[in-house]
Amino acid sequence: MYSPQRRDFISVTLGSQAGRTYDNSKTWRRQSCWRKWKQLSRLQRSLIAFLFVFMVVCGVAAYPNLSERWQVESLHDGELNQAEPAVEPGVAKVLPKAPPVTQPQKPRRSNLNKRGPPFLQKRLSKKESADEPKINKEDNEAEVIPNEKEEEEDNVISWRGMKIEPEQVNPALPDTKKKEPVPNEAVKEPAGLNERQMAVIEAFQHAWKGYKQYAWGHDELKPISKTYSEWFGLGLTLVDALDTMWILGQQEEFEEAKKWVLTDLNLGKNVDVNLFETTIRILGGLLSIYNLTGDQVFLDKASELGNRLMPAFDTPSKIPYSDVNIGRGTAHPPRWTSDSTVAEVTSIQLEFRELSRLTKEEKYQAAVNEVMKHIHKLGGKMDGLVPMFINTNSGQFSHLGVYTLGARADSYYEYLLKQWIQGGRKESDLLDDYLQAIEGVKKNLIRKSEPKKLTFVGEMSHNQFSPKMDHLVCFLPGTLALGAHHGLNADHMELAKELMETCYQMYAQIETGLSPEIVHFNLNPHNTKDIEVKPADRHNLLRPETVESLFYMYRFTRDKTYQDWGWQILQNFNKYTRVKTGGYTSINNVRKSENPEPRDKMESFFLGETLKYLFLLFSDDFNLISLDKYIFNTEAHIFPIWTT
Repeated sequence: MYSPQRRDFISVTLGSQAGRTYDNSKTWRRQSCWRKWKQLSRLQRSLIAFLFVFMVVCGVAAYPNLSERWQVESLHDGELNQAEPAVEPGVAKVLPKAPPVTQPQKPRRSNLNKRGPPFLQKRLSKKESADEPKINKEDNEAEVIPNEKEEEEDNVISWRGMKIEPEQVNPALPDTKKKEPVPNEAVKEPAGLNERQMAVIEAFQHAWKGYKQYAWGHDELKPISKTYSEWFGLGLTLVDALDTMWILGQQEEFEEAKKWVLTDLNLGKNVDVNLFETTIRILGGLLSIYNLTGDQVFLDKASELGNRLMPAFDTPSKIPYSDVNIGRGTAHPPRWTSDSTVAEVTSIQLEFRELSRLTKEEKYQAAVNEVMKHIHKLGGKMDGLVPMFINTNSGQFSHLGVYTLGARADSYYEYLLKQWIQGGRKESDLLDDYLQAIEGVKKNLIRKSEPKKLTFVGEMSHNQFSPKMDHLVCFLPGTLALGAHHGLNADHMELAKELMETCYQMYAQIETGLSPEIVHFNLNPHNTKDIEVKPADRHNLLRPETVESLFYMYRFTRDKTYQDWGWQILQNFNKYTRVKTGGYTSINNVRKSENPEPRDKMESFFLGETLKYLFLLFSDDFNLISLDKYIFNTEAHIFPIWTT
């Protein structure tokens, strides 16, 4: 670590006359130096002149390395001189210790074909210096300066012996304003990364550090116990984060991950996987990074995985089973039921359709289109709203009477709209089902809380309304805004704004500033609080839905309030979920700021979705993954909108 107290220097003493006081006078210095020079012999003066010229030549030759060092040191000194962030009265001020930092490495693309967003083609094909400095946060500690005293402490919050990093309030970051945008024929490369984007990159690097050190090649990191957990054994976090690394410019990490995919991702192992989760995370991640890089490695893996998942569709009704053994080529429903959830069977379409487009094999799209056609004609809906379960044998909805936009049904509505957009807005059945469903939501599920009149989406259970709203439902503001952007009803955007405010309040009204998994809204005008959180619902899993919708809302309204809300959420993730040794953890209790009870698990979607959406939210370049050219799947993986 660079130390500002350590200085190497050469002291040259010119001498002084007896009794003379040095007064920094230019005249005195000039006369004294000239007198000393004239007293030297011609040989001495020639030798000094030769040494001076020699030093100048050496300095010119060493200029690139010196200038780079000076630049890093000047960035470091600039950090130390930054204004202190505002803190609440009575709260200890937290300042980040300043390691030598600079902008993250720009990625290299030596032999990749140019595909994907033009700005990425331009940005990632530039030649990069081999020794370009990179952010190094491994030594990033925190200094606590209570009561204006500069006393350095090891400020680590201890939760039952677990070390979590303290809040990083507006961390000091390098000045990136000097970076000029690079012109491009199609779209402009975004200007220099701003402070908030740099903070997201640092968060990603910290999370990736923990994953690489303790869980490399495994599904999920357990950051507190410094180990890992397996779900399918397919490197879930690694594949889920591939396109995030690419977008954030983390080329070194990307190349390491790509090598693992090429040599160690075994798609033929004898293991049961969940069709939905594997499709949106693994298949979606491979297709997305192929679209961004054009690297055939990823399409080959995606094609192999698609083939191995196809047995799921071999059912009497063509409604797919939930589980597939990708090694044996067999599929089955869960042991306890013959049902699949509606969200799972209707939220795999974007991925299989895109696989057909890229491979020219129609079987993938045909299988998932059959599912949508079947559900389009199916009875049992309530004003376009669907039940949560469907039987794979009969093809009929089961467990009738319960309607929600939360778990088990949420992404059905999202994919109705996104399939319509993906296909070039030509498939009228998908649009009709989406519009009917939104009208059903407004008619049956929308209410306003007391006393602040927050608009929320509840649930209907056997004709009884419940004011229960999952955090998952916070995908809806972004989806409504996306539909309005593509020409649907203007009142969808108004509803989106109201729901976005509610989703933000699900964070702002909680002690940690992080939303619980589920909230219940108050409908009693005599109560004073709009939100109630039951003990079983107080956990936070680092979910992306609110920041996802903030991204859409900012893109379409350009209201910077949405950026500010996202910034608050990122700071609270850093304060309450960041693990000192690397990674972020889910927490059990968002209502206990003094001890949120970490769960020791970092979900793959934190890297695949949450940080990606935050990075895009903080960008003012609206061509950075243009929403007129690309669509995001429900795991934030990127597919092009079809133009033919």
